[in-house]
Amino acid sequence: MLLVALNLRAAVTSLGALLDEIRVGLGLSGAMAGVVTTLPTVAFAGLGALTPWLVRRWAAPRVLVLAMIALTVGQVLRAVTDSVAVFVLTSALALAGIAVANILLPMLVKQHFPHRTGLVTGAYTMALTVGTTVAAASAVPVAHAFGSWRAGLGVWAGLAALAVIPWVPLALRARAARRAADQAATPAAALATPARVRPGRTRLGWAMAVYFGAQSLSGYAIMGWLAQLFRDAGYRPEAAGLLLAGVTALGVPVALMMPTLAGRLATLRPLVLSLTVFSAAAYLGLALAPRGLAPLWVLLLALGQGAFPLILTTIGLRARTAEGTVALSAFAQSTGYVIAALGPLLVGILYGATGGWTAPIGFLLLALAVQTTAGMVIARPRYIEDER
Repeated sequence: MLLVALNLRAAVTSLGALLDEIRVGLGLSGAMAGVVTTLPTVAFAGLGALTPWLVRRWAAPRVLVLAMIALTVGQVLRAVTDSVAVFVLTSALALAGIAVANILLPMLVKQHFPHRTGLVTGAYTMALTVGTTVAAASAVPVAHAFGSWRAGLGVWAGLAALAVIPWVPLALRARAARRAADQAATPAAALATPARVRPGRTRLGWAMAVYFGAQSLSGYAIMGWLAQLFRDAGYRPEAAGLLLAGVTALGVPVALMMPTLAGRLATLRPLVLSLTVFSAAAYLGLALAPRGLAPLWVLLLALGQGAFPLILTTIGLRARTAEGTVALSAFAQSTGYVIAALGPLLVGILYGATGGWTAPIGFLLLALAVQTTAGMVIARPRYIEDER
């Protein structure tokens, strides 16, 4: 699970770090570059929704193996092609693998570690954060070392291939176990199918989706625009980049601790409200004094972004079964990423229209209020299976 988690953003952040080189190398237009940078949220939203259908037909380890193979092959092919169309299609293939793995991991945690959901979710969320940071920081140096952007983009295929290996025996055993269960099933048992969990018909499901979407919206907006905010405040580009990297780096211990805290509390309200206070203070600080106390705002942003590991943990806490977990995970993440895609776009529109950061930060505060409202709904212990 940790190896898989290391791969869940590397294909995205390595591309972002090398976007200028890729645009020149492939002759991408500005519009096509926009398509490429929008692909992750589109893929996570659309393709992630197919995961419950896949799991109903094949065992989860088999689906995960196929997802990681798709990620590996997609990253290799996009690094060697000279065709813009092939680059976009193979990027979509790689992102399809990530989209499926995004949904599967909470289910697998619930399935294999039902009594240590917080600990394992914290560990894999930390691995995801580390992979995100390392890929963003090292893609350009790797490209320079080998003299081509293709190396900086394609090297992560090796990490994805490594993640396939330990899952192959599990996939083979799961296939054999399912075949044996089908052969042993009585006709009546074969006809009986459990009632399908439909989060989209429940208040809890929609609250989870809105919380996931609102926190992802702010996260993508921060990744896309925080460095520009600091540059506008007078920081050199290198310093602005380091401040942005600080949000991710400080988020590593937060990602590890947050799920453990969530698993121990009877209600999540204290965590939801604390994260709101941290984020609100950071936004207000960035609006009023972006240069004077920048390290403090970076720290508060990192704490506020603890909403991401919190919602991943809550997906497991709000379902009784593995089937309920994958259904809730798919709905919350696929719907949430549709909402998240609006973040960088609307922040950019408001920044361009006003020439300042007051309106964009006001928009992020509004999104934070929506996030908090949804957080109050998901804070109370309950299960998605009970709301059919």
